[in-house]
Amino acid sequence: MTNINKIYIAAISAAVILTSCSKPNEWTLKGSIEGASNAPIAIEASENGIWLPVDTLSTDKEGNFSYTHAAFGYPDIMRLAMNGNYVYFPVDSIETITIRTSAENFSQPTTLSGSESAASIVAVEKRIKHTVDSIGTQSALTDSVLKQDLAKMILANPAGIVSYYIICKQLGNQFLFDPAVNYDNRILGAVANSFSEQRPNDPRTRFLKRVYLANRPEAAGSETKDTIEIKELDFFDITLSDNTGASHSLSDAVKRNKVVLLNFSIYGSEISPALNVALGEIYNKFHPNGFEIYQIAIDEDELYWKQSAKNLPWITVYNPPVGKDSRKVLVNYNVQALPTSYLFVNGQLVERIQDYDNLASTIAKNM
Repeated sequence: MTNINKIYIAAISAAVILTSCSKPNEWTLKGSIEGASNAPIAIEASENGIWLPVDTLSTDKEGNFSYTHAAFGYPDIMRLAMNGNYVYFPVDSIETITIRTSAENFSQPTTLSGSESAASIVAVEKRIKHTVDSIGTQSALTDSVLKQDLAKMILANPAGIVSYYIICKQLGNQFLFDPAVNYDNRILGAVANSFSEQRPNDPRTRFLKRVYLANRPEAAGSETKDTIEIKELDFFDITLSDNTGASHSLSDAVKRNKVVLLNFSIYGSEISPALNVALGEIYNKFHPNGFEIYQIAIDEDELYWKQSAKNLPWITVYNPPVGKDSRKVLVNYNVQALPTSYLFVNGQLVERIQDYDNLASTIAKNM
């Protein structure tokens, strides 16, 4: 049995003990499922990524349902299950959660309400779905912009049940925040630290702490340290050379400017001249107010890039199209097509640019 499995089992056991001692307060789940007449549904609970059945029930002939359960004594994440599809919902204490959905689009409820946490979970699921629909499940697992957005949600309330939900969120059979990845584990550590300080008796606290400590590079699997140190959230830095050989780092550009556009491009492509003309207009308009462009060329013809780059006023650097280090830059920013661009505002990566026609207005809103 692996250490992680032992942790899971220990956490489940602790949850069962705590549940049996809880007070007779109750929470209620109610709602309707369009097109699900007299249909069987199930209530399931998550214990550190393992889903366990709590109870089963059926809708009435109109698809309505109602369910009441004793409060657990701590916030929890539950899910409503039907035919292998799920709607996730939080239970903070003794509130009433309302779910309205359909049998056809069960996992995309039209209503999930009853608490602030419920609204937050809706926002989380919409954000994840947007990325999955855009680039696919596997790419979403390593998408730096998605991770940054979710990390900001987590750090807004790291001791909240929604943060725990995000940390344990899986796409396919893989955790979205993989504790074996340094960046992901630092975010997990922020949640572990907050749970340790604010929820010392929550059965999840020990689980979070041990997984974090076990996956720190310096720990090498050790679980002996009790102090959790969280570094400041950052982004993947890049340091490359311009056409004169001078070195430029993305982090330096971000520190010195209010808004920075990170753009991956191929100067030799058909659309590059028009794109650079458009970027030039934006640069001239916003640069005096603290706007910079950090443009990375992926051209095979380095000489052509050098000739083109020397006429551009912004930071232009070169990333060879082949090589381990070259590919690392592209993988870190999930570059699958060119051009690809990201926007940094006040030192934070805030979004991937999807619509270049509205780029100027997007920058203007952040200046």
